[in-house]
Amino acid sequence: MPIPDFIKSLRSKIGTGLLQVSTVAVLASDDQGRLLLIQDKASGLWGAPGGIVEPLELLADAAVRETWEEAGVFVELTHVLGVFAGEHFSGTYDNGDQMACVSTVFAARPISGTPCPDHAETADARFFLPDEIAALSCQPHFHVIRRALSHGQLQAYFKPATWQPGGR
Repeated sequence: MPIPDFIKSLRSKIGTGLLQVSTVAVLASDDQGRLLLIQDKASGLWGAPGGIVEPLELLADAAVRETWEEAGVFVELTHVLGVFAGEHFSGTYDNGDQMACVSTVFAARPISGTPCPDHAETADARFFLPDEIAALSCQPHFHVIRRALSHGQLQAYFKPATWQPGGR
């Protein structure tokens, strides 16, 4: 993934230290129940279109933009599926940059466009039936999202709080 200019600016000040950023991901399903996935060019792993939210950008705009940029599909967002963070949403890049993400995941339906990779970040973009996804090598955070959402709950998913106040 190319490094956004605002991240480059922050990195020039803080170095490779841990940086928490807001990200989005889009689970876009077509009328046949197929899910739009992209294949990351660098790793070869499959996952949902998505990426870093630019400063002052609305989460919804980032979600629609990232899906268009990475997969060539214009989507209409239908609702928030959940908010995710934690160990599967953080890591260290090859250059040493540490990043932790808080990812808002949206459901969407395709409006126009045919899936095609951008060849910068993505090597492939396609719709898959649910049973086809199990055979793919997928990004670890994508598995976390799919497992969390597989229970079919009616409200947006979030991991329950574990924090407790300490003694006063």
